[in-house]
Amino acid sequence: MASDKNLVIPLVINGKEIVSAKTFPVTSPATGEVLWHSSSASLEDVDKAIAAATAALPEWKATRLSKRRDMILKVAEELEKNQAAINETMKVEVAADQGWCDFNISNTLEMLRGVASRVCSLEGRIPESNASDLTAMVVREPYGVVLAIAPWNAPVILAARSIIFPLAAGNTVIFKSSELSPHTQYLLTQCFLNAGFPPGAINILGHCREDAPKITEALIKAPSVRKVNFTGSTAVGRRVAAMCGENLKPVTLELGGKAPMIVCSDADIEKAAGAGAFGAFYYAGQTCMATEKILVHNSIASEFTTALKATVERMFGPSQVLIQSAGPRRVAGLLSHAAEKGAQLHPATPTELVNPNEHHNVIVTGVNTDMDLWHAESFGPVVMIAEFETEEEAILKANDTEYGLSAAVWTNDLAKGIRIARQIESGAVHINGATVYDEIALPHGGLKNSGYGRFNGTWGLEEFTTTKTITFRV
Repeated sequence: MASDKNLVIPLVINGKEIVSAKTFPVTSPATGEVLWHSSSASLEDVDKAIAAATAALPEWKATRLSKRRDMILKVAEELEKNQAAINETMKVEVAADQGWCDFNISNTLEMLRGVASRVCSLEGRIPESNASDLTAMVVREPYGVVLAIAPWNAPVILAARSIIFPLAAGNTVIFKSSELSPHTQYLLTQCFLNAGFPPGAINILGHCREDAPKITEALIKAPSVRKVNFTGSTAVGRRVAAMCGENLKPVTLELGGKAPMIVCSDADIEKAAGAGAFGAFYYAGQTCMATEKILVHNSIASEFTTALKATVERMFGPSQVLIQSAGPRRVAGLLSHAAEKGAQLHPATPTELVNPNEHHNVIVTGVNTDMDLWHAESFGPVVMIAEFETEEEAILKANDTEYGLSAAVWTNDLAKGIRIARQIESGAVHINGATVYDEIALPHGGLKNSGYGRFNGTWGLEEFTTTKTITFRV
């Protein structure tokens, strides 16, 4: 898609597009050029969006589950019809290649259809009461207005996920888009509006980076906003959780990761190297489930490292573009510190790059726990390899992190794989698979500083409902 500097991405409030007085430029991470501009919401816009979502709630939560199902399927149809335009926008806005674009669309289509197939399964219970003349019912009800916040790195998947689960459960939504991908996420929300969702059921607010604190605080503090879901960095997630705590709002958080992959001595080295390369370097490592720490049995470490180097070069070439110049600077700092502490970088003498948003794909060996790289989420095209001798050592090293979102274990002994997986502190562990894996039927979320709460499946629907107990005597 060609840039259009005269284009201004609107807000959407109560079904109407609004171009705000204040706007900000959206630039290409690949070229640095201004692509278009985006509206930047004011506190007045926040109040209007809250009022619209609140007014739309009674009608929307009263809709039959079958009607919600049909409307969600219509969103999938709209997404399929508009995927070419969304893909082209995603390519220039977040430096996505065709593979990442296709992954975003296909994963979102699967999610939408999966939610549609499950929404009619929402149910309450009739538990046995201690009183012989009393009947109790436990019904599930939506919270009300939900604030949904999603990042730029998987701009369609994560935005759709933040919207569809609360919406399917009968809540209305105020979606706060990323300032780095406002056009992509605006096009996604158009699929919801075109599918016939009533005005106010879904509202979209974009804003410039410097206004993020006041806009977010105003939304969370609003009495009508009853629940929040946030996907993004742990640092920002802490602030969101603190504000929610101060205002007694439940929150679902899916935050950062430091995904370990354990490669046992009996693993298929070539397949494990493929999973490690994919997990670490897909989309330049800019995913929360990216493989950051590969723990390899010392008997196969040399062979595995050789295989990984060749696989990374074949799959991803020498370098990749990151969304912001801060990304390469962060990665460079972690690598510099690791090298000072004795780590070996591969390649050791990379070629010079012109684009400040670009960084080489780097494999780091000789790492230890004194290095910042061991602990910090790199969120870039880098992976470290550490050796282990015993199963217990591998588990200790895998768990030596503040994060716990995803992990992987490679072994030809399934019993061993399950035994190790049960001891890894992570929301998901994939045996003979990549750490980057998620599907609609499986609950997705983390432990420790990777957040709490779950998306996907029935778990994701129940996450956005609360229970009400009703008793009666007859």
